[in-house]
Amino acid sequence: MAEEKITKDMNIKEVIDKYPETVSVFAKYNMGCIGCIAASFESLKDIAAVHGTDVKAFVKDLNAAVEQN
Repeated sequence: MAEEKITKDMNIKEVIDKYPETVSVFAKYNMGCIGCIAASFESLKDIAAVHGTDVKAFVKDLNAAVEQN
């Protein structure tokens, strides 16, 4: 398996800015984080906890979106 480009410790804005193809994954998980002010400082693990989402599955899906492009 390829090394993960996205990790649970990255902040939301960093992920979206660097990998815009991940926006659909945020939508899949019903996370309206793209325009949220917290996107600049909350990590993926933080937002997963807030939304009751399995962070491992979320990060895996984010990385899969990056690999597809």
